[in-house]
Amino acid sequence: MLLDDQDSQLVLVDYQARLMPAIFEGELVLANAMRLAQAAHWMEVPTFGTEQNPDKLGTNPAALREFCRRTLPKMSFSACADGLIELLKPAARAPSGNARSLPKHLQKAVPKESNRSSIVIAGVEAHICLLQTALDLLEEEFDVWVVTDACGSRTERNRDAAFDRLAGAGAELVTTEMVLFEWLRSAEADPFKEIQDLIK
Repeated sequence: MLLDDQDSQLVLVDYQARLMPAIFEGELVLANAMRLAQAAHWMEVPTFGTEQNPDKLGTNPAALREFCRRTLPKMSFSACADGLIELLKPAARAPSGNARSLPKHLQKAVPKESNRSSIVIAGVEAHICLLQTALDLLEEEFDVWVVTDACGSRTERNRDAAFDRLAGAGAELVTTEMVLFEWLRSAEADPFKEIQDLIK
């Protein structure tokens, strides 16, 4: 199964100022997060960020925050406990006006919000906030795609243990380039040249 940009949402977890210097290969991890965010912007994939205890750990980089529809501050390690699910699953619109009093054949159909069920997720620390958020998303029956080269922990052992556990729980493990080219599908897609330049 390939990722579909029309069915995807991007979640970027806790790339915070006071946390990133301690992350193994932190510069590369953040650079890949920026590539994902930029490509998602070009392809109109909704993007959300999270920040763990931002008063203590600082905020995500301003350039990353700009690509996010919303950045969710949180105290729980899983962003799902602090409101992420509500951002990813838009509430259904209730019928308005006196539609219920009309005969069924004259009632307007209530437009359904598009439900994007594929969550592309990346962030730090892989074995704590990213892991707990991704496992909760799986519990909520989302398809979860973990972008391994945009994830990090302070140690490789913790990061890799998170990937093993996530794969065992049903998450797909992918890389930044896999995501970008699956979103594109074709060299004729509009942002192909820009995305190609982004990864060079």
